[in-house]
Amino acid sequence: MPVKTFRPLTPSQRYITIASYDEITKTTPERRLVQIRKKTGGRNHYGRMTARGIGGGHKQKIRFVDFKRNKHGIVATVAAIEYDPIRTARLALLEYTDGEKRYILAPVGIQVGVKVVSGPAATPDVGNALPLKNIPVGLAVHNLEMVPGRGAQMVRSAGGAATLMSRDEGYAQVRLPSGEIRKINEECYATIGQVGNTEHENVVLGKAGRSRHRGIRPINRGVARNPVDHPNGGGQGKSKSGGGWQQLTSPWGLVAKGGKTRNKRKISNRFIVVRRNGLPMKLK
Repeated sequence: MPVKTFRPLTPSQRYITIASYDEITKTTPERRLVQIRKKTGGRNHYGRMTARGIGGGHKQKIRFVDFKRNKHGIVATVAAIEYDPIRTARLALLEYTDGEKRYILAPVGIQVGVKVVSGPAATPDVGNALPLKNIPVGLAVHNLEMVPGRGAQMVRSAGGAATLMSRDEGYAQVRLPSGEIRKINEECYATIGQVGNTEHENVVLGKAGRSRHRGIRPINRGVARNPVDHPNGGGQGKSKSGGGWQQLTSPWGLVAKGGKTRNKRKISNRFIVVRRNGLPMKLK
């Protein structure tokens, strides 16, 4: 899917790129599979702002996506390819032989009229969902479960694909898009293929208004504020990257750059074989 560019007749059109949406075949979602998304403005249930830079934006509807693929053995036909305003991937509307309709993430190469199925007996074709123990080694997969039956939690964004490396002692080793190699229970389900809309990474917003349409409000830098407003504020003149002597922090004094955020004692560390940086995981 290519992206559209424009002649630089205005400052924003010099850089702006827009997805072509050529693969979209249906513009109105299924009424029984959507729900209005309630805006929070970055505030919790007490009305206190807990996430800055959130507010406004276009009204959106949440599409209920089937991440479990638990209608095993029932053939479904792809009825349409739809746009989802909340996620980067496109959605495929499935119509099962029993009349039920569900949304799934649309992989690369899927088209209207294609038959897909899920279950242990499914063939390893694009769009089919089956356990890792039944998937041939070396295939690209997406929509990966972490716990059997919980539903997919990994590799769900546009262009994402993981690779099944090997299987041993009830676990499959999967290389994730980040480069991390992780052990996953071979009973977990995954969908064959790569997530569609692969050109999403080439889309450039190009102007502030497109960020506001997405509900993203501007945030001022800490080094540009006064000391009363931010730990990095103040100083004589400009300071690049904090001025050298001070650590760049959040408004509450937590280190913002270089600080490790992953819990060293996280239970799931034992399933990581190779980390994203290519080093083996050290267990303590």
